[in-house]
Amino acid sequence: MSPAMAVFNTLFLHGAYLLASVTFILGLRDLGSPRTARRGMFLAEFGMFAAIIGTLLHQEIITYEWIFVGLAIGTVIGIPMGFWIPMTAVPQRTALSHAFGALAVSLVGVATFYQAYGMGGHPLSGFERFAIGFEVLLGSLTFTGSLIAAGKLQGTLPGHPITYRGQNIVTVTLIAVMAAMWIWMVVSPEQTSTFFGLVGLALVFGIALVLPIGAADMPVVIAILNSYGGLAAAATGFALSNNVLIIAGALDGGSGFLLSILMCRAMNRSWGNVLFGAFGKVVAGAEKVQVEKTVKSMEAEEVAMLLDLAENVVIVPGYGMAVSQAQYAVKELTDLLEKRQVDVKFAIHPVAGRMPGHMNVLLAEAGIEYDKLYDMDQINSQFPRTDVAIVIGANDVVNPAAYDDPSSPIYGMPILDVHLARSVLVLKRSMAHGFAGIENELFYRQNTSMVFGDAKKTVSGFVTQLKEME
Repeated sequence: MSPAMAVFNTLFLHGAYLLASVTFILGLRDLGSPRTARRGMFLAEFGMFAAIIGTLLHQEIITYEWIFVGLAIGTVIGIPMGFWIPMTAVPQRTALSHAFGALAVSLVGVATFYQAYGMGGHPLSGFERFAIGFEVLLGSLTFTGSLIAAGKLQGTLPGHPITYRGQNIVTVTLIAVMAAMWIWMVVSPEQTSTFFGLVGLALVFGIALVLPIGAADMPVVIAILNSYGGLAAAATGFALSNNVLIIAGALDGGSGFLLSILMCRAMNRSWGNVLFGAFGKVVAGAEKVQVEKTVKSMEAEEVAMLLDLAENVVIVPGYGMAVSQAQYAVKELTDLLEKRQVDVKFAIHPVAGRMPGHMNVLLAEAGIEYDKLYDMDQINSQFPRTDVAIVIGANDVVNPAAYDDPSSPIYGMPILDVHLARSVLVLKRSMAHGFAGIENELFYRQNTSMVFGDAKKTVSGFVTQLKEME
């Protein structure tokens, strides 16, 4: 390569990385609002494209065969996933994306270390060894942890916490051993068995970390694993002196960390409680409370008459809406009510569903406008003036026990104040508990009526009955 061409390649590479970094930052900023989220995704995609093009022209690349093989395989897998995986399965698809991204980061670290000390290459500095150790530790545990999270969300693995006696002792011991191995591989890198032992132990730790966590805590777990993956990518950037990896990883790690904090606050939980508390066990004595209380129920005809008299309605979506794929029926009901001059709003709890923003994604897929979606702080003050609140498959995020029962596991958790509405309709398949394993006091309130059945069929029944009343 001529000197002029080398200079051009270097300038092009740095320019592409700078463009990628700027669009990553702008894309993340736009993801802060539903109105600009789509633009943010396009910006981030363009930034990734620029980073890939720049990397392909890197002057240190000797041959392209394996690079193009990887690009082809990724394209063949990624495009069908994007088209065929339903929106209801976005949480588990996101977990899989975290898993494979973390695996890629970890493999880069393994290859870099092995090239230096297993193949007699150029030795790494102490800081580079430190960064690679951090990279493979977080990358490996994120890989297996994300696979477990995807399995729990998909139902392939049991959704309830899988715990055992002495679990926290084993977890702390694993952390201590991994920390010692990390330090030792930095001090004595020639003993490569320590490094590969660290990789293997981190893979085991990822399984041990997520397996005891209930599926309903996956919004927090996904955010935490996202943060781990980003930090691992940033460490890769330091190890390889790659600025775009440092910036992208820091953005991913920082945003994931902040998101996990917001999720914990929304659930009145701490990080430690999520990771080590096995929140999701059924509380002893919950069945007794259920036997001692009764509920009122309604049929579609009665609900139609109630909605016919309403002036304003607030719909609260939950995981039950995702399971039954009722978002399109909800859209049809919304259009019909608005045709009748009824004001319809949607109340979105931060941890509704199985991942942050799950409900927003499903409602957007059905074509419901962003300006109808209200977060908890915006909508709670409006519930006392609401004629009908329709809760579709949500449970603990609307449980008044968060206010009334100091002994409740969810006491102090911010909830949607649907119990203050004049009439509350709760759409559920059964009286099954939510993730907290406790009875929902909302079900037994005087202003609450249960509507049992599949949410999609139930909402479609409302639409049918309202049309017959026209």
